[in-house]
Amino acid sequence: MKSDVETLSPTRVKLTVEVPFDEMKPSLDAAYARIAKQVNIPGFRKGKVPARIIEQRFGRAAVLDEAVNDAVPKAYDEALRTHNVMPVSRPEVEVTEIEDGVHLTFTAEVDVRPEFDLPEFASLRVEVANAEPQESDIETQIDSLRGRFASLTEVDRASVDGDVLLVDISGHTAEEDPIEDLTGAAMSYELGTDGMLPGFDDAVRGASKDDVRSFVFTPENGDWTGVPLTVNVVVQAVRERELPAFDDDFAQMASEFDTAAELRDDIAKRVVRLKKLEQGAEARNKVLDVLLDEIDIPLPESAIADEVASHFEDGHDSGEEHRVEVEEQARVALKRQFVLDKVAETSEVAVGESELSAWLVQQAPRYGMAPEAFAQALVEAGQVPMAIQDIRRAKALATVLEQATVVDADGNIVDLKALDAELNPMAGMPDLAALAGQDDEA
Repeated sequence: MKSDVETLSPTRVKLTVEVPFDEMKPSLDAAYARIAKQVNIPGFRKGKVPARIIEQRFGRAAVLDEAVNDAVPKAYDEALRTHNVMPVSRPEVEVTEIEDGVHLTFTAEVDVRPEFDLPEFASLRVEVANAEPQESDIETQIDSLRGRFASLTEVDRASVDGDVLLVDISGHTAEEDPIEDLTGAAMSYELGTDGMLPGFDDAVRGASKDDVRSFVFTPENGDWTGVPLTVNVVVQAVRERELPAFDDDFAQMASEFDTAAELRDDIAKRVVRLKKLEQGAEARNKVLDVLLDEIDIPLPESAIADEVASHFEDGHDSGEEHRVEVEEQARVALKRQFVLDKVAETSEVAVGESELSAWLVQQAPRYGMAPEAFAQALVEAGQVPMAIQDIRRAKALATVLEQATVVDADGNIVDLKALDAELNPMAGMPDLAALAGQDDEA
């Protein structure tokens, strides 16, 4: 097979591939076999029809079309490997010539990652928040725990944020047609959490028992997308939370500790851990942002367009502003992918079995599955390579983090490697990579 590559732009190439007919024999044999299984010809068993009979009945062109459909993807993949082309979009393939018995020629235009240089990672510097919690952080966690054991007392006053309302809601169109999805009775809702419909909290804030409030809600998806709907709310009761005292009795009821002091100390340790997790996440995000800002690269417009089209394929387009937002997110995501993939290549990042196993254990609960079942599902869906790529990119970012300078708000160096070792709960996890059929290094 002969192949050439032509650079059309920094983000697009054109492959020209010529496949000799002798190399197409497996595809031709497969074409005859597939056609033989699909037809019924008197005097021959299904699947056992000779090639000459197939050509007589259906023509040589039908066989060639079937063979080309089989040969082109294989030749395209081989050409990608030969020229070290990494596609980032679906190719536009055109068969330019089929000379029976001589060769098949086709072209394939495809988007690729542009060439660019990486900055010195040691030059990157970011500042993150301090990991030491404030007293108010601890009190917030204590109040949250007390809130889980709070009692509700009905009060005769206007509602305020934090109250738990008992409400009936009903929605209708401008023509007074009821909306079943906007109907509910005796619903309990904590005011101020913004957990109901947009505009709900503003409408009922300050309402008392038996008050009726109305507001307009315009759905952004579903059957009523873009249609203004009226929502009526009847406040059946306003209830105030009464938090239990934070004392030894509460500690014994709400935890494994005997005293409030012991419980408070445990909460303080948990808050410190949470702050460190937040500090590590902030460092990763900021270092990645700085790294991306240091690199100016063109992006393949057709790949961006495909991503945007995929996002809106359900038909629920909420306007130009939303479309612009989705496009910008697609651009950032693709640039992040390009940069981290190049970091992984230049740093020779590999993914081992233990890392794949840890990733499986970490991700499985998000899908409500056991790690073994999650691994098997990935294998069946052919998604293991994508999982490995995700892990590889995360390791690539870790490579950058090791060399970048991260300081807290007080100017102290933050040792992210030590922080990760302290907080990483995945150490010592059982090996599950074998379930995905992976080698030791992927």
